[in-house]
Amino acid sequence: MNRKIITSAHGGGGTATKEIIDIAREYLGNPALDQLGDSALLDLDGTGIAFTTDSYVIDPIFFPGGDIGKIAVCGTVNDIAMEGAKPLYMSLSLILEEGLEFELLERVIASVASAAREAGVLVVTGDTKVVEHGRAGGGLFINTAAVGRRYEGCDTSVSNAAPGDLVVVTGTIGDHGVTIINEREELELESGLKSDVAALNTLVEELLTSVPGIKSLRDPTRGGLAAALCDIAGASKAGIEIEEVKIKVKREVKAACDLLGFDPLNIANEGKAVIVCSEDSADEVLKICRDNEFGRESVLIGSVVSEHPETVVLRTTMGGKRIVDMPRGENLPRIC
Repeated sequence: MNRKIITSAHGGGGTATKEIIDIAREYLGNPALDQLGDSALLDLDGTGIAFTTDSYVIDPIFFPGGDIGKIAVCGTVNDIAMEGAKPLYMSLSLILEEGLEFELLERVIASVASAAREAGVLVVTGDTKVVEHGRAGGGLFINTAAVGRRYEGCDTSVSNAAPGDLVVVTGTIGDHGVTIINEREELELESGLKSDVAALNTLVEELLTSVPGIKSLRDPTRGGLAAALCDIAGASKAGIEIEEVKIKVKREVKAACDLLGFDPLNIANEGKAVIVCSEDSADEVLKICRDNEFGRESVLIGSVVSEHPETVVLRTTMGGKRIVDMPRGENLPRIC
């Protein structure tokens, strides 16, 4: 009996996750769901809104640069922002394991409050459930939902990329995923390594209200930069070419990837954005990003092309080319 079962790869945001999405679309498909964006784009009595939901099962729940509370707020806020909307309100649902210490719970909720204040969102509703000991990994899971108001005239869909557009990434890649791997597996890599988790809504708001040439936005979380670029190429029916020498990877991240056999392109990020913009707006995009604390290391990494549609191609440091595939799943589970 070869019954197909769920594996950790199905939570990784790559082709394995798509198998679950395909089942959901078969039974639940509708115009809003079928957009498959970071958030659903809806119209309520003439007001354009974005609506999203997400769940956080990260292990460990505290890590250098953040914790499950901060990542829950920032990840949810970023999903709204990437769809061209201003995050306004969110929910917070807690799934707690018997035996969790109140002091740890209070630390997480305090972190949620701090991150929400910094992002300018209000937590307005929530829920609590308690499960038996051993059923919640690190002792705590979080589910969120959020709504935001769309910026007038903005369309940041991944299907908007067109030949001639340029691709910008707002900093180094792989920081979050490698930090979590380092903590979980006790690799004892350099102590300066920390997650990049951050809310990007203020940066996105400045871009969308100042630069008319923004075409697409995506945050390269699960599946990393590779998954984000493959999403854009597939949705836009265009090719993307990127240059390895221009992609910024911290020395510690590269060392960990070399040690473990990982590709930095596939490693999760929680405080970066992929921006596709018109060629004549690229300089302004880079200026705005580099003037923001969360985009100081922004860099132009490639372009959208008419060749090899729906395919991402990397020009290597050796001058060769290779196809960047959509990852199957995460290298290790529970990165977010």
